[in-house]
Amino acid sequence: MISVSRQCELLGISQSSVYYAPRINHFDLQLEREIDEIYTDCPFYGSRRIRAALFKKGFFVGRRKVQSLMKKLGIEAIYPKPKLSGRNPDHRVYPYLLKNNVINKPNQVWSTDITYIRMKNGWLYLVAIMDWYSRYVLSWELSNTLDLEFCLIALEKALSIGKPDIFNSDQGSQFTSEKFTSELESKQIKISMDGRGRAFDNIFIERLWRTVKYEEVYINEYTSVREAYYGLSKYFNFYNERRLHQSLEYRTPLEIHFCDLFS
Repeated sequence: MISVSRQCELLGISQSSVYYAPRINHFDLQLEREIDEIYTDCPFYGSRRIRAALFKKGFFVGRRKVQSLMKKLGIEAIYPKPKLSGRNPDHRVYPYLLKNNVINKPNQVWSTDITYIRMKNGWLYLVAIMDWYSRYVLSWELSNTLDLEFCLIALEKALSIGKPDIFNSDQGSQFTSEKFTSELESKQIKISMDGRGRAFDNIFIERLWRTVKYEEVYINEYTSVREAYYGLSKYFNFYNERRLHQSLEYRTPLEIHFCDLFS
């Protein structure tokens, strides 16, 4: 029999995720799911409009309740940027290096971000690292907490495939931590960080989150971490290897990333 620790190692998830058993408030959970879908459709909606949209769906709740759940989910209006990783004032923040840059080859720029993934009875967090030019998802990890560990694991996996000239992220504490930035600097990778409140500085990975939610998460109802892991694993394989992207002239990220890399 394979031990729990060995199973977690093979699956690439932390042991704490296996024992994840959230306390459930079913009404709040349903509201969170509705808010998640409304926000994904209309990321420019604030709490007033989300409350109005909830009213149309038959959920008669106050604005303060909506604001509380939006804060819990880490979302706010204007730009489609989940505020899941708060800035640590003791960490160094790097300048944004991508303004007016022409991205014309694989491994020129990688970017990363964190989003939330709903389950039947709770939420998980998903981090991914993507190549800007090819849209190829180099690595991803799941966690039931916003700790640093799952971000470092994703970075390690991505760097086992290649190395970018520039690595871009937001100013979240996971990405400004010394452990994360030192790993990049040790490999002579330039670090770029989005300006505060500028979600479009990292627009390609924002589009990835929307695609993942509509094409995988919203049409499934994960009942466990293991189920979420396998569902997302299957989806990211499809996304990289078989999904035709209009922005890539109906080629796949795999084709663009590796064909252009070695051409």
